[in-house]
Amino acid sequence: MAEERFTTDPACMLCQAKKITPWFHEDEVCWIAECEICAVPMVVWRFHGTEPPAEHMTHMRARIGEVAAREVGDYFIDDHMRNIPDHWHAHARPKGGFFGPRSSLA
Repeated sequence: MAEERFTTDPACMLCQAKKITPWFHEDEVCWIAECEICAVPMVVWRFHGTEPPAEHMTHMRARIGEVAAREVGDYFIDDHMRNIPDHWHAHARPKGGFFGPRSSLA
């Protein structure tokens, strides 16, 4: 993969990738951590933008699937980028729900 063509934005919270919640996975394409707001696994593309290439999407969907099966059980992928619309990320939400079990909003 030729990541050299991708960039990051130092002002972007997701590009900064601060470890403020538990992390489940990280590699050269993505990282997966518990979402600070909804307490479900969230996969984040390591590069700034909203259109990862197909091979990155395939990789990220496989990794979030592995984590979600273990951490959530029955899940669906929600890739609607509500709060940070300019950096691709997706949540693994429990089927029939929105928040995870450790969320104060659950």
